Amino acid sequence: MQIKHAVPKGEHLTIGESAQLIGVSVDTLKRWKKAGRIASLRTPTGPRRFRRSDVEALLSSGQHTGRTASCVDAA
Repeated sequence: MQIKHAVPKGEHLTIGESAQLIGVSVDTLKRWKKAGRIASLRTPTGPRRFRRSDVEALLSSGQHTGRTASCVDAA
């Protein structure tokens, strides 16, 4: 996978940075978080953050590709 934009090298990533790195939409990443596919943290002011190591683990596992029942919106 090719990354189109540089992502900061911090320990925690925003939901937008994480989604960009994985190559999915923010909404998809939110669904995956709700389904337990990836963990997130909340800052004291509320925004969601993802550990870079968790995002990289999801990428290396190959679980970020393809559509699964938990990722398909009901019509």
